[in-house]
Amino acid sequence: MCNFYFLQVVINLAMLLTEMKVHRQSMPSLSMILVNTFQLLYVVDALWNEEAILTTMDITHDGFGFMLAFGDLVWVPFLYSLQAFYLVNHPHEVSWPTACAILTLNFLGYYIFRGANSQKNAFRRNPKDPKLAHLKVIPTATGKNLLVSGWWGLVRHPNYLGDIIMALAWSLPCGFNHILPYFYVMYFIGLLIHREARDEHQCKKKYGLAWEKYCQRVPYRIFPYIY
Repeated sequence: MCNFYFLQVVINLAMLLTEMKVHRQSMPSLSMILVNTFQLLYVVDALWNEEAILTTMDITHDGFGFMLAFGDLVWVPFLYSLQAFYLVNHPHEVSWPTACAILTLNFLGYYIFRGANSQKNAFRRNPKDPKLAHLKVIPTATGKNLLVSGWWGLVRHPNYLGDIIMALAWSLPCGFNHILPYFYVMYFIGLLIHREARDEHQCKKKYGLAWEKYCQRVPYRIFPYIY
């Protein structure tokens, strides 16, 4: 199901090799290494946790159609590789302290993203797992419970927060001379805000009063103290 992610990896690798050829380098630039490494980590994580994708909105609600097919086969691999494409003809030197700061930012985003998703998936598989006994919940009329502590007590979509932080880290190695490397993160923020609004509508319809209580307990949607 996640085979389309390999397209992203192949395109990034092609950009890396092209950079070396065009600029006659014996090794890729630090910026290109950062971009390739970050996105490879994202792809490996998606493949390793592929089972969890079956519970996402794309599968459970939207279903398979043009949006999913075009998005996975065309939009995602070519959009996600814009940073590597940009660096081929617009090399940007990154100092090691700056690289370490960007690396830290990416892993912070990944830590939030993976921690939130793993907690949600573990709770869905077995809500009575002793390892999750410390988590607080709100019961609903459907028989399911809504998490109001842990990652899901911070904001309503902590996985989106982690995703956006990683998206920013992917763009930073390109510098600030052009908007193209940041198109992805800007588009992604808009996509996730729209997705969150759709999810909000579905959850309010599904859980009713319990969802209203959850929103009172967890007032922020994606960004703590902002939105």
